[in-house]
Amino acid sequence: MNPPLREDTSVPPRKGPIRRFLDTPPDNTAKTVVIALGLCLVASMVVSAAAVSLRPLQQENAALDKQVNIVEVAGKYEEGMDVAAAFAAFEPHVVELDTGAFADGAEIEGQVLDPLTFDDRAAAEDLTLSAPLDDDPAGIGRQADYVTVYLLKNDDGSLDKVILPVYGYGLWSTLYGFIAVEEDGNTIYGLQFYEHAETPGLGAEVDNPRWKALWRGKKLRDDEGDLEINVGKAVTAAGPEYHVDALSGATLTSRGVDNLVRFWMGEAGFEPFLERVRAGEI
Repeated sequence: MNPPLREDTSVPPRKGPIRRFLDTPPDNTAKTVVIALGLCLVASMVVSAAAVSLRPLQQENAALDKQVNIVEVAGKYEEGMDVAAAFAAFEPHVVELDTGAFADGAEIEGQVLDPLTFDDRAAAEDLTLSAPLDDDPAGIGRQADYVTVYLLKNDDGSLDKVILPVYGYGLWSTLYGFIAVEEDGNTIYGLQFYEHAETPGLGAEVDNPRWKALWRGKKLRDDEGDLEINVGKAVTAAGPEYHVDALSGATLTSRGVDNLVRFWMGEAGFEPFLERVRAGEI
C-alpha cells in the first residue's frame, strides 16, 4: 500500500537580484531603460576603443592629406605619384610672424621650434606661443606667433615658390588651406583649401578647380606696396590683376575667403616674411 502524499512545505530558494531582474516582464519600464543604458555603454566602449586604436592611422592619413595639398597648390601633383617623395622637395621652416625671420630650432618657454614637428594649430591655442587678436577680420580668435612655411626651390637652389598656411572663418566653418606665392613674393600661383564645412554646391565651390584657377597670376600688392588682392562681385579700382570673382550664391563664404587672404597676406600675417622674399633674403 502506497504511503499517503505529504504536502511540500519547503521554502523555494531565494532569487538573486539579477535573476529577479531577468524574470521581470519584457515590457517593464525599468528593465527597458537598464537594457538600453547597458547597450549604450557597451557601444560607447567599442567606439572609444576603435577611435584609440585607429588614431595613429588617422594621424598618418591627415599628414598625407596635408602633403598632397602642399604639393598640389605648388602645381607639382600628378595622379598616382609618390606624394612623400614629391613632398621631400619642400623645405619646412618655422617663421616668426612679427619679423618674418626663420625661427628654426629656437626655444620658447622650453619648447623647441622644430619645423618637422611644429604644430601650427596647437601653437594657435598655446598661450605661450600665441596672442588674442583685437582686429580679427578672419575670425580666428587667436594667432600663433610662429607658423610653418614651405619653400620649393629649383635645381640650382634658387627659390621657386613659397607655400603659406592660411585659415579663417567662412559661413559655417573655419577654412584651412595653403596659398602658393611665386619667387617675387607678390604673384599668387594657387590657393587651395583642405578642410572646411561650407555648403555643398555653394560655399564648397572653393574646391572647384575652375574657381581655384582664377587665382593664378593675381597680384597681392600694387606698385606702391598697397595690399589690393580681393574677392568680390565687381572689379575694384586697383584693376583685374588684383581681383578674383566671388563664388556665385556664396556671398558670406566669398567674404570669408577675402578676409582671410587679406589678413594673412597683410602686416599682421606674412607680409614681413614676404618682404624678405621680395628682397631676395629667402
